[in-house]
Formats: sequence, C-alpha cells, structure tokens
Amino acid sequence: MFRVFVFLISILFASAAAAVEMGDDGLHKTSWMRDTFKDLTEDLAEANAEGKRLMIIIEQRGCIYCKKMHEEVFPLPEIADYITENFFVVQLNMFGDVEVTDFDGTALPEKDMVRRWGALFTPSIYFFPEEVSEDMTAVQAAVAHMPGAFGKGTTLNMLRWVVEKGYESDEPFQKYHARKLEEQGN
Repeated sequence: MFRVFVFLISILFASAAAAVEMGDDGLHKTSWMRDTFKDLTEDLAEANAEGKRLMIIIEQRGCIYCKKMHEEVFPLPEIADYITENFFVVQLNMFGDVEVTDFDGTALPEKDMVRRWGALFTPSIYFFPEEVSEDMTAVQAAVAHMPGAFGKGTTLNMLRWVVEKGYESDEPFQKYHARKLEEQGN
C-alpha cells in the first residue's frame, strides 16, 4: 500500500513539474508574468495604474534554482494568488538581447543591463516603490532584492513585507520573517 501511495505522489509531482511552461528562450513562463516593452518607467506606471507593485525577476536558461521556484514555490496557490493580486511581474533573461530601458533612461540589452545592475544569481527578484526618480537605476530604486531560490515561507513573507511596505518601518525583513514564523508556530 505504501508503494502505491509513493507511486501516486511521484506521478502527481511529475505531472505538476511537467505543467510548467517553457518559453522559446528557455525560461519558465507563468500566467502572472507580463510581456512588456521592458521600459521600467512605463512598467512602473502600468503597475501603479493596476494598484500593484512592480517586480522584476531575472532568470537564465537551465537555472536549477529558477526551476525549483517555478516547480515548487510559485505554483502554490497561496503564492501564485498573492503575486497575481499584488504584483506586476516583468521577466528578464540574464543573457538575453531584448532591449531594457532603466528608470534613468539608459537602454541596453538584457544581458548588459543585468551586468550594469550587478546581478550575479538567478533567480534575482527586485521589488520597487510606487515612485522612482528619473535619475535612479533599478538597483538604486529597489526597496528589496531577493537573490536566489527560497522556500514557500520566506518567499511569501518577502512578498507580504513589500506589499505592507515593511522597508519603511524599523523592522528589517529578517525580523519580520522571524516574527511571522513564530506567529505561525514554525
């Protein structure tokens, strides 16, 4: 009986993993990602018009950590729903050639913009305030940066901390996260 249970669970997880859509660029695609002209000022304005926060996610083909996030964390209903309701998400390819226009007006291919920002890991997720000065780069403007793959709890708490504007309080994310874990009995 136990073997049958394990077999059924493995089929369930295998089918869920297979359901993750891959784009022609080799990057994972989700329903909550936006296909934009990658002009960050325009993307921010559109996010604001929808009452959402701008989130940039940098990924690369073959990234095992991106795969982990897209197969184990992002599909969880609580996280997928929270992202859909609260974030305007733009995906960048760490080695891509699509032009990106930064908040300061600098336009570069994705790979050069990612290098300009100093992003070394994928996934790298940047969160932005509702207003950004036109003389700032994305890295300067970001209110939070999530470098790498994290589990459900950390990811969800980071999303909530950004939406709640925890970065404007005296409670840094690490303390917020620890408090939330304690409140949840973890």
